[in-house]
Amino acid sequence: EVQLVESGGGLVQPGGSLRVSCAASGFSIGTYDMSWVRQAPGKGPEWVSGINGAHGTQYYTDSVKGRFTISRDTAKNTLNLQMSSLKPEDTALYYCARGLAAGKFDYWGQGTQVTVSS
Repeated sequence: EVQLVESGGGLVQPGGSLRVSCAASGFSIGTYDMSWVRQAPGKGPEWVSGINGAHGTQYYTDSVKGRFTISRDTAKNTLNLQMSSLKPEDTALYYCARGLAAGKFDYWGQGTQVTVSS
């Protein structure tokens, strides 16, 4: 059974850093494209970052480039998102999802809340 379980969310001040993680089971994270998608209150889902399964190439939406870093630990079968220089507009529920393109995610986690506020 495929499962994705996010962790690491919390409350952080503007300018701070936070790392969220996604523990995968039922498949090997190194053989699939993976993404982070967020949903802010009252808004639709927004793809944030992705990593290509075969080559490890990383992709980011413009608003997080230079501030967020996606990575994977194949030994732990975990996907990570290191976030720095956080802004209030980064506040959202962060989901990891298997896939790389909108409409092509076949599994989602339950999400972890990230709140950026002073």
